[in-house]
Formats: sequence, structure tokens, C-alpha cells
Amino acid sequence: MSMHLEGPWLSMQGKKKGKRKFRNAAEAAKARELDDSWNELMKKYPPVKVKTEKRQLKDAYKLTIPEGRSSRIYKSVDTGGGSTAPQPTKVYTGDKMKGTGTMHKSNMVPIFSNQEAEDISKMRRG
Repeated sequence: MSMHLEGPWLSMQGKKKGKRKFRNAAEAAKARELDDSWNELMKKYPPVKVKTEKRQLKDAYKLTIPEGRSSRIYKSVDTGGGSTAPQPTKVYTGDKMKGTGTMHKSNMVPIFSNQEAEDISKMRRG
């Protein structure tokens, strides 16, 4: 169903050109003359077809499992029981930090002094 969404560059019918139209009879005659001379040249010097040798597979593919790669059964290593309990959340318990400020968009920065708070608040206003 998505074919109708594609543009004209995706064509399944090929790119056939219509009949050539010329501005006047002189141009049409000149084009016919050039076509005739081209066809004569092609008869005189036909394009050379390069013969290529057909490649044969010297090493045919084998559909067997190579030696050393057969599937062996290995037991997984038992690392013992481990605890996956969540760690306690980290909370600031000190008294040097006065708060947090937004520097740029949602970038939260800690504020330790009144001067830092003023600098952050005046950052965009100069």
C-alpha cells in the first residue's frame, strides 16, 4: 500500500522517452545525419565484447560441522548466591551546601555561598 506514496523517481515501468521533437527541419536533418554517421561507425568498429572466464568453486562449501566446533555441553560456572538488595539512597547530610540552583535548562548545581547564588541568578542578564 505504500507504493502510492512514492514519487515519480521510483518507477516500475522503466524510463521510456517519447518521440524527439525539433525546432525546425534543419535541426531534424542534422540529427538524422549524426545518427546515420554514428551507425556507420558502429558497423565499422563494433564494440568489443570482453570474454570472461566462468569461475568455478575450487573449494565447495561443506555443510558439515568443522572439527573442534561441534557443540559440547559445558556446565555453567556456579558463582555462589549473591544478594541483589538495593543500596541505600545517598542523601547530603552536611551543612556547607546552602541549596541547588539551575544553571542552564535543567542542569542542577550545588550552591555553597551567597555569591554563587547571585552569580547564577544574574548569569543570563549580564
